Amino acid sequence: MIYLDNAATTKPSETAVESVKEFLGDNYFNPSALYREGLKNHGLLDEAREFFIKNFATEKHDIIFNSCGSEADNQAVFCAVKRGTFITTEGEHSAIYKSFSELRARGLNVIFTKINKDGSVSEEDLYKKIKENPDTSLVSVVHVNNETGAINDISKIAASVKNINKNILFHSDGVQAFLKVPYRLSENIDMYSVSAHKINALKGTGALFYKKNVPVKPLVYGGGQEEGLRSGTENIFGIKLFEAAAKEHLKTVREDYRRIYAIKKEAAENLDKELFTIISDLSPEKSSPYILAVSAKGLRGEVIMHSLEEDGIIVGNGSACSSKNRYSRVLTAAGYDNETLDGVVRLSFSNATTSDEVSFAIKKLNEKTKKLYETMKG
Repeated sequence: MIYLDNAATTKPSETAVESVKEFLGDNYFNPSALYREGLKNHGLLDEAREFFIKNFATEKHDIIFNSCGSEADNQAVFCAVKRGTFITTEGEHSAIYKSFSELRARGLNVIFTKINKDGSVSEEDLYKKIKENPDTSLVSVVHVNNETGAINDISKIAASVKNINKNILFHSDGVQAFLKVPYRLSENIDMYSVSAHKINALKGTGALFYKKNVPVKPLVYGGGQEEGLRSGTENIFGIKLFEAAAKEHLKTVREDYRRIYAIKKEAAENLDKELFTIISDLSPEKSSPYILAVSAKGLRGEVIMHSLEEDGIIVGNGSACSSKNRYSRVLTAAGYDNETLDGVVRLSFSNATTSDEVSFAIKKLNEKTKKLYETMKG
């Protein structure tokens, strides 16, 4: 099988799993327990916390371990500020978009700013909306768009936002960026969401980086774990696996970025341009090398996806979290017509993806799509 839907989820690293399998066996102790084994595991959680902060944030940041990127997004949106204007973009993952929509349903002033054709935020519109709403309290801008791969320069954007109004809290959903786009949080990033299963760890583990001076409140109440900010017995296996997988990625993140970009570029070059429109930007500065979105206008992306599946090739047709919706909300906002939206196919890579795999997949994609067009024309 050739798996090219890594933006949806990734295969767990066998090396990382092997390194933490003790937590599935004899080391099953509760990190909150006061006996020796529990205290030892609590110390191992602290080691993981220190690793993530040291390598990806600043000394002004801390981290809350939780169940997933969506939980991290929800905590950032619902548990940091309670009033004022909330601003995000039309290009956000559903975890942010629907959270902001819920705030609007509760009667708060919520604004969704425009996005560009590649799915990146319109900075001009973002800054305009902030200036028009001096009571803005929270701004959230996705780091890497999960459907197109567009990269938003969140450090620059956050600095510009703070320059307009220093009291605004700035959050970014970093799920598709973390350890794929080389990046360390700047001091202007108040909150940043990440997810373990996007970097070859397991589903069920995520985290929210946050500045220590941000008044984050709990989303989940109970036993007071995570310094009272996320109750529930800590998933030590998932967290230590997240740490182990992150350590693996950290060693080669820049090298992987260059190598996967070359694979993406070659894939785009080998696509039959008479069949496909390329949606993703192909610049390594503007788009993640790990995501390539294309469209066979007039066909159904889902049909193409299942056709490739017959040859053992797995691709996506948009966000896995909203793939049951016919038309992509994000690409609709980016200005694409329904015929283009119908034909969207998303290829997304991992650091284990090879050039040979992608070359074969593109060859089959061209063949299958051409055959589908011929069948459609009769």
